[in-house]
Amino acid sequence: MRAAILSTGDELTTGRTLDTNAHYIADQLLAIGYDVTGMLVVGDYSDRIEWAWRRLFEIADIVVGTGGLGPTADDLTTETLARLAARPLRCDADVAANIRRLFESIGRRMPENNLKQAMFPEGADIIPNPLGTAPGFRLHIETGNGARTAIVLPGVPREMKQMLSADVLPWMRAQRRDNFEYRSHTFQTFGISESALDELVAGVLDPSTTRLAFRAAFPQISVRVTVHAAPAEVEERLADAVTRLRERLGPHCYGEGLTDMETEVGKLLAASGHTLAVAESCTGGLIGHRLTDVPGSSRYLLADVVAYSNAAKREVLGVGTETLERHGAVSREVAEEMAAGVRRLSGATFGLATTGIAGPDGGTPDKPVGTVCLALDGDGGHFSHRYQLWGSRDWVKLLTSQIALDWVRRAELGADPTAAEILRK
Repeated sequence: MRAAILSTGDELTTGRTLDTNAHYIADQLLAIGYDVTGMLVVGDYSDRIEWAWRRLFEIADIVVGTGGLGPTADDLTTETLARLAARPLRCDADVAANIRRLFESIGRRMPENNLKQAMFPEGADIIPNPLGTAPGFRLHIETGNGARTAIVLPGVPREMKQMLSADVLPWMRAQRRDNFEYRSHTFQTFGISESALDELVAGVLDPSTTRLAFRAAFPQISVRVTVHAAPAEVEERLADAVTRLRERLGPHCYGEGLTDMETEVGKLLAASGHTLAVAESCTGGLIGHRLTDVPGSSRYLLADVVAYSNAAKREVLGVGTETLERHGAVSREVAEEMAAGVRRLSGATFGLATTGIAGPDGGTPDKPVGTVCLALDGDGGHFSHRYQLWGSRDWVKLLTSQIALDWVRRAELGADPTAAEILRK
């Protein structure tokens, strides 16, 4: 079946708020086997809202909308849908009573305009909102393109997600016209471009029963495989698809499921009993920040030294004055001495170091903005490399931190830390 998504709100069309709801809903709908045919974002104008619902009803059987359910004058979704469906608005006494109780429970007077949230098009099925005052609703509408269903949810993400999970997704599963079940699995990759990734996995799976989706979310790329089959076969087919993809992706895959690089590096270090110390210059503590975002990181992260100045590199990490003068702060030689120094100070299994020019200023013809040098010092070997990265200052810092963490991951797996081909330039 086909589904579409509509997001409503001036804050979205003016760019003040990022529309994360639509992407979340699309991901959930794809996982249960719906073909998401389109998404629209419109502001808080009744004519634009009506236009968007009509357009989406042309390409989808079910349209899931968010926003426009509040108590203020610019919340127009309910009355617009009622007009489109030629249904009068009715006040639901139970919802009105619940809104009053919510205000009483927090000791506040309820403004009368909050009762607008108890008004629904006649015949609508109300979707409870356990986290807020605005329930959603489901409304079946006859259109020029046939019978359609509008599902309307609040725009507040935590309320929307709760209602989607508890009510909307189970209902939508039950509407499917086939007896197939859908299962998905996600791989997280790094060190390979999206186009190269597409080439790498081409021909691995049968497109008649599986679907691959790529999602680039800097600095990693997710690959999701979705399998559809009869209930008795779906788990076996997913397991086969996962095995095939895992083998083809190889070291480009750093984790599976909803995970990130710092979590996976932490798992490897905790399992091996190894420890890590970091010396950061251009990343300014970002690597340590990412690592310490993971609960239990104190088991393996011993130190994070931000040695931004040359004096700090010399006095704290023991980088030689001659090394700095001959090669400059942004060099493989300095990175190597930083990594060895922080390892010596902490007694860690690995010493990791970064130094570079994040920009937008500071570059030279020999070392332009984006020049970054990394080093890893450990019993298994000493590695260093100079990269020429790209993008704005925050992109260079984030990409550097991702490469550095990937180095630790690869070293823990017994692989060459510098082996991500896309970055070797």
